[in-house]
Amino acid sequence: MATLHDDIAAYDTMSGELELDHFGKWVVFHDAAVSGFFEDFQAAATAAVKRFGRGPYLIRQIGAPPAMLPMSVLLGTV
Repeated sequence: MATLHDDIAAYDTMSGELELDHFGKWVVFHDAAVSGFFEDFQAAATAAVKRFGRGPYLIRQIGAPPAMLPMSVLLGTV
């Protein structure tokens, strides 16, 4: 089973290719592989939760900079 770090690394490796064919779409990575492309975040999140439960998985908008989350969110203290 891949970790979130593996999913991020896989996205980074494939980002150039993804931007050519899917710029602006939302992608779900699970186990360091593309799980699907979606028109919006809600559709990507719904599909990811339905298929993989609580994760881990990565949801990113192709071509957008990565989101920066506060440490309290990352640690689950909020």
